[in-house]
Order: sequence, then C-alpha cells, then structure tokens
Amino acid sequence: MMDPIFFVILAMLGTVAGFLAGLMGIGGGMILVPFLTALLTWRGLTGELVVHAAVATSMATIIFTSVSSVAAHQRKRAIRWDIVIALAPGIIIGGLFSGGALFAALKSGWIALFFALFVGYMSIQMRSSQQPKPSRQMPGPLGTGAAGAGIGLVSGLVGAGGGFMSVPFMTWCNVSLPHAVATSAALGFPIAVANVSGYLWSGMQETNLPPGMLGYIYWPALLVIVAFSIPMAPVGAKLAHKLPVKSLKHAFSYMLFALAAYMLYNAIAWFI
Repeated sequence: MMDPIFFVILAMLGTVAGFLAGLMGIGGGMILVPFLTALLTWRGLTGELVVHAAVATSMATIIFTSVSSVAAHQRKRAIRWDIVIALAPGIIIGGLFSGGALFAALKSGWIALFFALFVGYMSIQMRSSQQPKPSRQMPGPLGTGAAGAGIGLVSGLVGAGGGFMSVPFMTWCNVSLPHAVATSAALGFPIAVANVSGYLWSGMQETNLPPGMLGYIYWPALLVIVAFSIPMAPVGAKLAHKLPVKSLKHAFSYMLFALAAYMLYNAIAWFI
C-alpha cells in the first residue's frame, strides 16, 4: 500500500506538471525528473538506480499526456503530419538506442550530469527568449532522419518529450511557430513510446529490482502522476490565453536553473 504522504506529494507534482505543460507548452521531464529523484531517494531506491527510474518514469507519463495534447491540436488542424512522418523514423531509432543500450550503459552520475548541464542551458535560453531565425526549408530525408535521431536520443536522456529541440529546429526551417508547437506535441508520442520500450527492455536485464519497478519505470508513481496531470493540462492551456505567459516563462527559467543545480549536486555526490 502506498504511503499517504507519498501519494499526496505525487498528486501535487502531477497537478503542477500538467498545469505547466498546458500553460507553457513545456515537457514534464524538466520538472518531474529532479523531484522524482528526490522522492524516490526518500523511498529508498539506491543511488545507482534512482536517476534511471526518475528519467524513465517521467518519459512514460508523456505516452498518456501526449494523446490529449495531440487531440487538442488536431482539432485546430495545426499539426504538420508530413513533418511527423518524416521525423518519426529517426526519432524511433534514436529513442530505442537512448532508452535501451545507452541508458543502461550510463551510470546514474553521468545521466544526472547530462540532465543538469542540458536543463541549465535550456533555462538560460528560456530567459533570453531567443529563437533561431528562419533561414531554410526542412532538409532532405538524410538530414531529417539525423535530426529526428538526435531529438529522440537527447529526449531519452532527460526524460522529456523533445519540444525543447524540435520546436527550434522546425522554426529554423521556416515552419510557423503554432504549427511547430502542435507538430512537436505529436512527436512526443513516438519519442515516448520508443524510449519507454528501451527502458523496459534494458531495465528487465537488471537483477534485484525493488518492488514497484517495471523495467526502469516506477509504475506506482507513474499512475498517480498521470491521473492528476492529464486533467490539469487543458486548464493550463485555457489560461495560456489570459495570463502573461512570457513573464511566467522568464520566472520559470529560474526554477529550472535551481532544479538543474540540484541534479548537478546529485551528479557530484555520485562521483565523490
């Protein structure tokens, strides 16, 4: 039976993550991974396993939350399905490699360090509000495949849905921002499915997994977070048209920087 305090904290985390995902269009991984690392450490997961579990569980939530997001964008006919089809093969290959062989090979300290550096960089980018200037069209099959593989691979190491990379890439290729955001939401599903498949396979190779683990995924936390994040995402999306989202993103970037610092502390502690 789940500890009531643990349940309440997970419910609050899912509520906040879902709301911010709808309000700002951010992936849940940048919020969920640091908090899940702390919570799962508190629950007694070993340091060698805890970051893997946090990243994998965060990514697994995207399978469920992306469906409602895609439905909302599709109603507005904003998804560029031609781009989804072009990027998906590379994303699946990169995601399977990241969630499978690479994820299992990396120690927790290296994953925490990569997360800290990447999210710290993203917080600086969010604060500067700089976007790449449109300068070209979508590349050919080879370039698109390579871009998809990179998006799938990096997403798998930070437990996020890839919007932090796919949206700038598409706007750089002269895709309008509304279409880029909507298309990124659709890309979140193959990113999540590919990486979660890898997490399940590679996690099953581990011996002596603690109770509650399905591969690298801590499924009790997954169920609670999904249950509370899905209904909050539409609430955030509605308020996005009423609240000063740009100012909120500027403030949120400081929170991301603090979370990156916490994961950097975890990485340093692991190496020491």
